Amino acid sequence: MNRQMVAANPLPSPIEVGSVQDATVAGPAGAVPVRVYRPSNAGPTPTVVFFHGGGWVTGDLDTHDDVCRRICRDVRAVVVAVHYRRVPEDHFPAAMQDCLAVARHVADHIDDYGAMPERLALAGDSAGAHEAAVVALTFRDEGRPLAAQLLAYPPTDFTRDYPSITENAEGYFLTKDLLHEFRTGYAGDDPQTRRNWQVSPLLADHSGLAPAIIATAQYDPLRDEGHAYAEALQQAGVDVFYRNYDGVIHAFLNLFGLSPAAEQATSELLTELSKRLA
Repeated sequence: MNRQMVAANPLPSPIEVGSVQDATVAGPAGAVPVRVYRPSNAGPTPTVVFFHGGGWVTGDLDTHDDVCRRICRDVRAVVVAVHYRRVPEDHFPAAMQDCLAVARHVADHIDDYGAMPERLALAGDSAGAHEAAVVALTFRDEGRPLAAQLLAYPPTDFTRDYPSITENAEGYFLTKDLLHEFRTGYAGDDPQTRRNWQVSPLLADHSGLAPAIIATAQYDPLRDEGHAYAEALQQAGVDVFYRNYDGVIHAFLNLFGLSPAAEQATSELLTELSKRLA
């Protein structure tokens, strides 16, 4: 699937940004690979910590290189992409621990990144959006400020199947069977583990969370639980921008170079992120 994700967005050449550098950040089980994108504009800028999707099994810094370059260019932000530990070698809570370690590091060393502590955001797609949601909840609990969280088609509830999982079970890249495989691979089958808010962030207390930009896709098994998360945050008094994009599938952020509908959705989401980091 990694090769499929890289091939899905056939840009003629990489989006130009100021600089790109691979590095590592100390994590709980060793060095966590990161890739740092810096915009061409000089001076302090916002910072976005980005967690890639891939069902906790696939996806890496290369599969989402175009996405991170696009964020860096359009938002004019430093982007720190995180390559967390994955299944089958590592299960919950490994990915979360790596993502949290990098996010804390960036927040604690913000002068090495965008140098604007009040304009730090989290972003991710699919499994990465799940991790962004969990890190945002943890930052809230730790009293760490966040300007925004961008969650693209997030899985938020491992405890049940929503109607969209059956409605979009086949034919739209992410299938029902594959989703179940990803869930089990990451968190196992134990009901108590699946009810843990770090696995099912929909079940957490959402009060006091950072402003959220949440996107779902019409033809995505995860559509309904992403919508449920947006509603839960709104009910908790969180500032939420929510869109369900018609005519697109799961992983549409990887398709902006191929699909006009995906391009329109990506553009709107990054415009909203820019507003919250202005």
